[in-house]
Amino acid sequence: MRHITLLAVVLMNLNVAAQFDKFFHNKTLRMDYYHSGNHDNESYYFDELIEEPYWGGSKVNLVDTFEYGNYYVKVYNNSNDSLLYSRGYSSLFGEWQTTDEANITKRAFSEAVVFPYPKQTVDVVLFSRNHDEIFEEKFRYTVNPENYFIKKDRRLMYPSFAVHVSGDPAKNIDIVILPDGYSNEEMGLFIDDCRLFADGLFDYAPYNDNKDKFNIIGILAPSDDSGNDIPADNVWKKTLLNTGFYTFDSERYCMTMDNKSVRDMAANAPYDQIYILVNNEKYGGGAIYNYYNVSVNSNEKASQIFIHELGHGFAGLADEYYNSSTSYNDFYNLNAEPWEPNITTLVDFDLKWKDLVKKRTPIPTPDTEKYENKVGVFEGGGYVAKGVYRPMHDCLMNSFSGNTFCPVCNKSIQKMIDFYSK
Repeated sequence: MRHITLLAVVLMNLNVAAQFDKFFHNKTLRMDYYHSGNHDNESYYFDELIEEPYWGGSKVNLVDTFEYGNYYVKVYNNSNDSLLYSRGYSSLFGEWQTTDEANITKRAFSEAVVFPYPKQTVDVVLFSRNHDEIFEEKFRYTVNPENYFIKKDRRLMYPSFAVHVSGDPAKNIDIVILPDGYSNEEMGLFIDDCRLFADGLFDYAPYNDNKDKFNIIGILAPSDDSGNDIPADNVWKKTLLNTGFYTFDSERYCMTMDNKSVRDMAANAPYDQIYILVNNEKYGGGAIYNYYNVSVNSNEKASQIFIHELGHGFAGLADEYYNSSTSYNDFYNLNAEPWEPNITTLVDFDLKWKDLVKKRTPIPTPDTEKYENKVGVFEGGGYVAKGVYRPMHDCLMNSFSGNTFCPVCNKSIQKMIDFYSK
């Protein structure tokens, strides 16, 4: 019986893979657009289409089953409206909308969605999650893959090198590591840092049990200057990806607004996740779900920063701390259940980790020594002290006092690994 079941699974996967070949080429089509607005409004504007040489995603799990992220892209067959591909994601624009600056001005951010290169005309539809956590259609664009305006001249082409390779990109999680602030003389340092961080990744559960499901590729792209921008200290460096601290005026938040350069450099390898490694010892980093991840290379907590940020970018995990100095306002609607798997408002806790909470554990859970090492519902998370709850007293998504993810985060990461590798 077991052999029959395995055969059925193999045949099903072969059929889905055949569907990929029917509708897509084994390369990427990238759609760049501008996302603009203020605290109350948003608009989308088409920019350009770019052909990229690799497809790093699954050829089986083309339709997203998580519905994570503040935004969503769906690709439909133009001839019959059948859904061919979908993914959830978030962006810097969505975070910026919750800052004080968004109340007094408008801004535009360059963003991109990527999907397998279609063999026939498709409709690309972008959705935005409203305050009640419901996706609303915001933008629709028809793409003819034969359109001669699709750009094929690639920018920021650089050689790549293998850091850790397990096999076929379609059956593994592909992480591309991009350097920022490494000079030409420091490319050797970047190679060493990539290997150091790859080794560090597999020191943490559940990554240590899934080492054979990851490909990690580095891109040898030197910057003119060493280090990166620290605006408050009047430090400005000429780097390829233009990363800098003080994003949204938060000192440790190290990100980049230069979406095009990030995507252009990432296109040198197949990827599911983009990780930017910044040559700086200053504490900092950041990550946004299915957007990009950033961390510094030489801070004493660099390995924990790396793991924490990948939790955001890869698995969609929320920050579980609530004493943040960020300037976010109303980041979560306390009358709706947030999409992140490791926080809850208790509006619909059945959707979250209720099955992992023992019957005698009170909900909400007192943050006392008695429950310190138990899964529960502890108030404080998502940058606010009241109304948002986290699964445990502590976790790598909360502080760096320990070196483990809580069972809820661990389970969420494993589910995402399975999605991309099975």
